Amino acid sequence: MQELLKNIASIPENVKKIIDSRLKEFSSFSHKSENEWFSELCFCLLTANAKAKTALAVQRDIGFNGFYNLSEQELVSKLLEHKHRFHNIKSSRIVLARQHVDLKNTITEIVKTQNQQSARDWLVQNVKGLGLKEASHFLRNTGHENLSIIDRHIVAILKQHNLLDSKFEVKNSSSYMQAEYICGSLAKQINMSLSRLDLSLWYLKTGGVLK
Repeated sequence: MQELLKNIASIPENVKKIIDSRLKEFSSFSHKSENEWFSELCFCLLTANAKAKTALAVQRDIGFNGFYNLSEQELVSKLLEHKHRFHNIKSSRIVLARQHVDLKNTITEIVKTQNQQSARDWLVQNVKGLGLKEASHFLRNTGHENLSIIDRHIVAILKQHNLLDSKFEVKNSSSYMQAEYICGSLAKQINMSLSRLDLSLWYLKTGGVLK
């Protein structure tokens, strides 16, 4: 663990500034519209089992208007243009998600009266296509800092530093929480939010800082 903490501390200052900018962008969602929250939800639906860069390209191309107004077949065509995986099922899930176009108020109220974990549970239970990873991703991107996005890059770097067994896989909520607990322990040692830690670990593993 100490080696990993040292690597996090040695992240170049210019990268730390990019991470700061991303976190500021996420925190700005408290002032953004329901439409922008819905667009972000669709982006996170598109990231499941697919590349974040591809999902981001789709979001930049069609935005809220496309996510909310295009027919399912038109969405399929757009996803095909961007060579997005699982274009049929992802288009179907975006259409289904339209019933939650006003989810900003729902999530804000759950976080206010309960906590971020409860908001994540609500998303997993109510938005088809969102697992714990995608729900955590959505909440992180809308300014909630106390959840981990346990994707393959995070698992790989935790394995690399012997914080997870080499055969570890995220198979269910229990294994997800196991990896999230380890991330939480790391974050506490360096007085860092889980959101900042996630972006830092992602940079160490991939050399990039995406949303």
